[in-house]
Amino acid sequence: MNYRILYILFFIGIVFTSCVPTKDLIYLQNKGNTDSSNIVATNIKPYRLQTNDILNVTIKALDERLVEMFNNTSKAQLSPTIESLFFNGYTIDDHGNIRIPVLGEVNVLGFTAEEVRKKIEERLLDEYFKANAQLFVNVKLAGFRYTVNGEVVSPGSKVLYQDKVNILEAIANSGDITVTGDRKDVIVIRQFPQGAETFRIDLTDANAMKSNVYYLQPNDYIYIKPLKQKTWGTGKTGIESLGTIITILSLATTTFLLLK
Repeated sequence: MNYRILYILFFIGIVFTSCVPTKDLIYLQNKGNTDSSNIVATNIKPYRLQTNDILNVTIKALDERLVEMFNNTSKAQLSPTIESLFFNGYTIDDHGNIRIPVLGEVNVLGFTAEEVRKKIEERLLDEYFKANAQLFVNVKLAGFRYTVNGEVVSPGSKVLYQDKVNILEAIANSGDITVTGDRKDVIVIRQFPQGAETFRIDLTDANAMKSNVYYLQPNDYIYIKPLKQKTWGTGKTGIESLGTIITILSLATTTFLLLK
């Protein structure tokens, strides 16, 4: 009888330890060390351009004919695609330059998009136009590109057409983290001119919004590790784990009876 009780307790323990707890699945929880009224994202810094980034540069004026030679994109292209931006945009080369028609090479490495806009506008006014031409220069990254890999529904490289993206938006755009994904130790690899740097963020803690990587930068790589429950293969929920245990017991009993 005592053995039966021990077996029952053992199986109950396996069921509860092998399934994923609810607290490991909920984002941005207040874990007692968070003042939710004072959570302010102070880590949003302007992105500084790097090699291989693609810029979309448009130049307009009161008389459109005067600036046609400076533009590299077709007027008819009202809704550019990723492919068209790749071929018609300005890719930053290994020396940090882009080549604009007429203007030639412009160094943009380490500048923000706004600084590049001012730089191009100043050159145009100094060398080709007067103030009454009413120039309008617009410089943007050709999409916000990032990569999500690991325990998500739809891994891979993604492109969003917006200026700011936080890590929860990026993960939601990839179909969310699976039940067996580790939300407490998400890895973000960020590229800098001097090399790559690795960061970790706990998405189950509301303090994640204060992290340096809560707001992503273009070309960030996000990796979601699997939980140990996936390695065990016992199931994500108590019912799945119980089903696995029953299957094992049935197999063991059948084998025993056949041998006997």
